[in-house]
Amino acid sequence: MSRSKALGYYITSRLLLAPLQLITIVTIVFLLLRATPGDPADAILGGRAPEAAKQALREQLNLNLPLPLQYLEYVKSLLSFDLGKSISSSGQPVWDIIWQYFPATAELAVFAISISLLIGISVGVFAASRPGTSLDLSGRLFGIITYALPMFWAGMMLQLVFAVGLEWFPFGTRFPASLATPDRITGLYTIDSLLQGNLTQFFTAVQYLILPSFTLGLLLSGIFERIVRVNLKQTMQADYVEAARARGIPERKILISHALKNALIPVITVLGLTFASLLGGAVLTEVTFSWPGLANRLFESIAERDYPTVQGIMVFFGAIVVGASILIDILNAYVDPRIRY
Repeated sequence: MSRSKALGYYITSRLLLAPLQLITIVTIVFLLLRATPGDPADAILGGRAPEAAKQALREQLNLNLPLPLQYLEYVKSLLSFDLGKSISSSGQPVWDIIWQYFPATAELAVFAISISLLIGISVGVFAASRPGTSLDLSGRLFGIITYALPMFWAGMMLQLVFAVGLEWFPFGTRFPASLATPDRITGLYTIDSLLQGNLTQFFTAVQYLILPSFTLGLLLSGIFERIVRVNLKQTMQADYVEAARARGIPERKILISHALKNALIPVITVLGLTFASLLGGAVLTEVTFSWPGLANRLFESIAERDYPTVQGIMVFFGAIVVGASILIDILNAYVDPRIRY
């Protein structure tokens, strides 16, 4: 079978698996929400609410139906791209909530992943270029410490130092209440302010974005540092690298032009999945920094037992993760000819 046909077969099989992955995520989220103790009607309306109001809410959420029928009704809604309406937001469609809050999460994720790549790859390259030295040991310690640090603790410490103590950065939120936010085009304040030519809004948005994105990026950089350092060390011992040395090619050129390219192949996989998980898993960062993103909104919905909002946001994040994993698999198949289908 030719490579193009094999690649087409591989892409088709990955696309066919996507619905199965999505339905698995939907089922798990559905069952976990129903397995949590307590009555959602009591959590939403309060224990002193009239029983008639509670019963009406249960009927609205289909909680009065047997569990299999609840599941079938929910799947039927999803097939029509209906994520339901929020209970805690007075019937606001969940799609509107996603549209309102997701740009803040996406902006935070883009800046954080850029910082993590810059720091992680740089430290990994420097550590691998000096094997067995103190620089190599420092790189290993950096990767372990940044990966192990709790996000909420690191966020609070950095806020205490740079926001409260030194007052270099603002404390919490995404934009000052005293200034008008950029007119919405993409929902990303940095992009929208540049598109409108308002540099004041741009630098203000960046100022509020630096501390949370740096915190998240720094803690994620250890993942990329470890991958780059390990793979670059192995690549530097490969036969083609030894052949390049024998031809008299400078070590720096061998490192950058030959070894690093192959060492970065695994980074593609980790990059895609890390970015996808960032979009759906930045809850601690957004809560710690009072960042008004979709992950923070998910946290509030869980506390309020808002079933439709929690289910809708989780399905949305699940679709992103599934889509990213498929995209990364396809990209790896194109980039790395060693992959077999």
